[in-house]
Amino acid sequence: MVDRITAGRWNRTVLHRQHLLRRVDDDAIEVLDRCVGLQAQEPKAPFYGLCSRITDFDPAELDDLLTEREVVRIALLRSTVFLVDTEDARWIRPVAAPVLAAEMALHARKLTGSTTAAVLDDAAELLSGRALSSSELGRALGARHPDDPPAALVGIARCGLPLVQIPPRGLWRGKAAPTYRLFDDWAGPGEPAVAGDEARKDLIRLYLRGFGPATLKGIGTWSGLTGLGRVVQAMVDDWELVTMTGPDGEELFDLDGLDIVDEDIPAPVRLLAPYDNVVVAQADRRRIADDDRYRALATPNGRMPGLVLVDGRLAGTWRIADGQVETTLMIDPTRAVRADLDAETQRLQEFCTK
Repeated sequence: MVDRITAGRWNRTVLHRQHLLRRVDDDAIEVLDRCVGLQAQEPKAPFYGLCSRITDFDPAELDDLLTEREVVRIALLRSTVFLVDTEDARWIRPVAAPVLAAEMALHARKLTGSTTAAVLDDAAELLSGRALSSSELGRALGARHPDDPPAALVGIARCGLPLVQIPPRGLWRGKAAPTYRLFDDWAGPGEPAVAGDEARKDLIRLYLRGFGPATLKGIGTWSGLTGLGRVVQAMVDDWELVTMTGPDGEELFDLDGLDIVDEDIPAPVRLLAPYDNVVVAQADRRRIADDDRYRALATPNGRMPGLVLVDGRLAGTWRIADGQVETTLMIDPTRAVRADLDAETQRLQEFCTK
C-alpha cells in the first residue's frame, strides 16, 4: 500500500482510471459505468467523452443504447443531467434526492397559488403513460396552476419526479428540446438494487474506482452529498478503504487493492468533452487543472467549451465552428505537443463526420 502519493502519481492515476492515458477497446456501456455516467447537459458531450476514451468509438453504439433504453439521460448528482446506465440510475436517483429537493425548494418559492405536492401530483398524472416536451408540460401544468410561472412548475416536476429525457434528445444526430417520460414508464418498473447507507457506499466505491484516490471533500463535491464522513469512516474501519497522504498533506481515500500509477508514464494529448467530470465538479481538481486555467474557462452564460489536456493537465479549450474543430491553447506548445494536438484534432474532426 502507498503511504504517500506525489502530485504526479495522483495525476497519472486518475487519468489511468478514466482511460485517458490509453484508449480502450471496450463496449461503451462498460466505459460509461467506470466513469459513473457522463455529464450530459450538453447533449453531444457524452459522445465526445467516449471518443476520448475508446478506440474507434462509433456514435451509433451509444445511439443504440439510448433507444434500447439501456442508458438514460436523467437529472442525478448535483441535479445535473447525466447519461448513465439505466439500472444504476434506478438506485442513484434516490441517493441524489436531497440535492434535487433543495433545488425544488428554490422553484417552489416562486409559487403563489399552489403547493409543491399538488404540482407533483398533477405532473405525475399528466406524464403517466405518455411523453411531454418541456414546453408542453409547462403549458399543461400552467392550465392547472394559472397563478404560477410554468418554468417553476416544470422545475418542480424535474426535481421531484424521476423524469427521463427521451430520444431523439441526446442522439448523435438528434435535435430536440427535452421531452420527458416517467422513469418507470420508460425503463420498466423495478426496485433499486441498493438503498440507504449501502447505496451511498456503492456510490463512493464507484467514484473511487473511477476518480480515486480522493479527499472526503472530493467525494462530496462530485456527488453533491453531505454528511459522508461517517460512511467513509465505516468503510475504512471495515478495511474496505485505505488512506494515504496527498502531495500537500491532505488525507486521501481509495479502494483497497487498486493500482497507483507511476508519474513517469506519458500522458498523450486528449480533447475532453465539455463538462467532463475528470475536471468539472472536482474539489480535487488541482491534480489536473491549475486554478487560474480553470477560472479562464468561465463564460457569461455558464457554458463550457471542450477541454484540452497536455501532459495530463488542462492546457486549452476546443470548440466546433462552421464544422471545424478549433483549439485554443493556454501554453506555448513544443513541436512534439503541436504534432500530437494536430493528430487528436484530426481524430475528433473525423469523428464529427460520422
